[in-house]
Amino acid sequence: DNFFAETEQVAFHIGNMVPGIDFTNDPLLQGRLFSYTDTQLLRLGGPNFHEIPINRPLAEVHNNQRDGLMRQTINRGKTAHSPNTISSGCPFQAGIMQGGFTSFAERIDAHKIRERSQSFFDHFSQAKLFFNSQSEPEKNHLTDALCFELGKVEAIAVRERMLNLLLQIDESLAAGVAYKLGMHIPKELLTPLNQTKPADADPEKYRPIVKEGSLPRSKALSMAFTVKDSIATRKIAILAADGVNEDNLFKVKDALSEEGALCLIVMLPK
Repeated sequence: DNFFAETEQVAFHIGNMVPGIDFTNDPLLQGRLFSYTDTQLLRLGGPNFHEIPINRPLAEVHNNQRDGLMRQTINRGKTAHSPNTISSGCPFQAGIMQGGFTSFAERIDAHKIRERSQSFFDHFSQAKLFFNSQSEPEKNHLTDALCFELGKVEAIAVRERMLNLLLQIDESLAAGVAYKLGMHIPKELLTPLNQTKPADADPEKYRPIVKEGSLPRSKALSMAFTVKDSIATRKIAILAADGVNEDNLFKVKDALSEEGALCLIVMLPK
């Protein structure tokens, strides 16, 4: 009935699958699974192109997508992430028994599976490196900042979950935050830390792993070890008024530039 609304606004996307259909291992197809999203973002002006009537699915969709240009859906509730404790964990990814999407284990020269590298489950080694690299004043500042933010969280279960996460990074950090909040650190949680997994996956294989980094600390991550006795890389403005001695002005500028500073002369136009 309307060529523009029903034809020109169609957002073809090969990543939109229905149960019973799967992707082949064709390299061109695999690349386009990513590129078609970018195409529709630019062509239709925003991330909610799937809510245009011609692109809207017949079955109601429950996910954690929120807001963005041309958003039509008005979501209820306080959460937009999974896992969560406030909304009973909903919405969450359906498992295989609930009709969740699974890849067909097609026999090629090996079995095609949907897996992630074990490095994806190393959630804490970078955070450990960062915290261990801080000076004592910086560690205290981080502790105070976490207390300030968590002090606004009304749900005690969320506070406990955050304390347990901090415990994975550093015991003294978790203890300091817990003390200032007047709480105890939970050693175990009712729900696992990582609940994001494929529908047919073994949950035990998707638990966070403990990995000791090869670098215990790095001075580059702390402001306490930044260079303080050098002018290199600093940007300096030299204010020049009428009657300034140009020879002296450029001597100062050249001397600073030789030490690695970026100098700009600022003066009123004549």
